[in-house]
Amino acid sequence: MAAERAAAAEKQARREARKARLTGWVPKASGRQSGPLAEKRRRQAGMTFAILVAFNLLVFAFTRDFYVTGLTLVASLLGAPIVHMMLFRKG
Repeated sequence: MAAERAAAAEKQARREARKARLTGWVPKASGRQSGPLAEKRRRQAGMTFAILVAFNLLVFAFTRDFYVTGLTLVASLLGAPIVHMMLFRKG
């Protein structure tokens, strides 16, 4: 039993050393920012995304012309920053 655990630990150590050798030169991911301002930005971006998706779904549901649907999709993608600014500007 002890020999099996020692062999498993040695195998795990070799695996971790190999992984460190292969991924050691890759920079670590910075991770997701936390805090109230980051949470506010995520919430606002999610609301903007939800509004644009709802708008595109409405256009798709009530318009049978695929050119209008495609144009609306492209316009909403390009206009997303403007919509976001209009929804959440200060002042």
